[in-house]
Amino acid sequence: MKIAIAKEVDAAEPRVAATPETVKKFKALGMDVAIEPGAGLKSGLLDSEYAVAGAIVSADAVKDADIVVKVKRPESSELSKYKKGALVIAIMDPYGNDAALKAIASAGVSAFAMELMPRITRAQVMDVLSSQANLAGYRAVIESAEAFGRAFPMMMTAAGTVPAAKVFVMGVGVAGLQAIATARRLGAVVTATDVRPAVKEQVESLGAKFLAVEDEEFKQAETAGGYAKEMSKEYQAKQAALTAEHIKKQDIIITTALIPGRPAPKLVSADMVKSMKPGSVLVDLAVERGGNVEGVKAGEVTDINGVKIVGFSNLAGRVAASASALYAKNLFSFIETLIDKATKSLAVKWDDELVKATALTKDGAVIHPNFQPKA
Repeated sequence: MKIAIAKEVDAAEPRVAATPETVKKFKALGMDVAIEPGAGLKSGLLDSEYAVAGAIVSADAVKDADIVVKVKRPESSELSKYKKGALVIAIMDPYGNDAALKAIASAGVSAFAMELMPRITRAQVMDVLSSQANLAGYRAVIESAEAFGRAFPMMMTAAGTVPAAKVFVMGVGVAGLQAIATARRLGAVVTATDVRPAVKEQVESLGAKFLAVEDEEFKQAETAGGYAKEMSKEYQAKQAALTAEHIKKQDIIITTALIPGRPAPKLVSADMVKSMKPGSVLVDLAVERGGNVEGVKAGEVTDINGVKIVGFSNLAGRVAASASALYAKNLFSFIETLIDKATKSLAVKWDDELVKATALTKDGAVIHPNFQPKA
């Protein structure tokens, strides 16, 4: 049984799907491990470290592999190298990418999307969205501090007092909570908002103030899976009115609102951006789905009348070593459930809830019910 660690073909992706630590764990499961040269270099991991852990470093690593692990969905040039029937496990970004899913199915591989892992107790250690969002929230604050040009904490000096920065976090999921915690550690005065009532207590426990229109719709604004529901136009208008005045007084805004499979909701209008003081900063974590901030540009820092809008994609990748370490553990924990430890062979239980939630393709077809080809 062979597992291959592929090098990312996207030059902008610095993460890697395994570390020397998880290579050792795969070896302990009885697996042969191969890795493409330079796969971990951008995460600070040398080929020699993988070799010491027991991996074979080879340009033909994916050849005849039973399992191929990646960070991002494989491209056509990669699929042609995989053997039919291989399991390919990555962050697949399947929403709105029907042609890519069809290509994966046509290649005859069984693809699994790690980001579709159900949010249940046994899958917490496999939750890629949480592990990567946690780091993205942290990095968002670091990026905002770099762009801000002023100190975060209040400083009392002989020459005068430097006021604390005011940070407003919009969307309090995993990324938002980490952004709050990081901004508080740096000494900022933090407020936060979210449409889900359950997070109010979490926000306040981190020392931030909660801001929301707390009406009946707000009280019902969370799905059974813990995601935010898309709110009505009426609620969005009320929330916008409440936040518009608040935004004028903020130094830094971090937006994190994402709804799986849909364009990111617009939380900050162009008028709101214009109302902010020159030198203020907005960091948009939803830029890959169109962004929460009007005027954001993917991969760029936009300056509008002295207000900076940071639109960097893949913020977790900007903390590549940490992101790779967590992602590799997520992957190992999932793959461990696909292995029969007694026979040390692949034993995918296709009726298992983890497999049913994440399996996209099998035997030349797209099998996930959410991504069936439209008639």
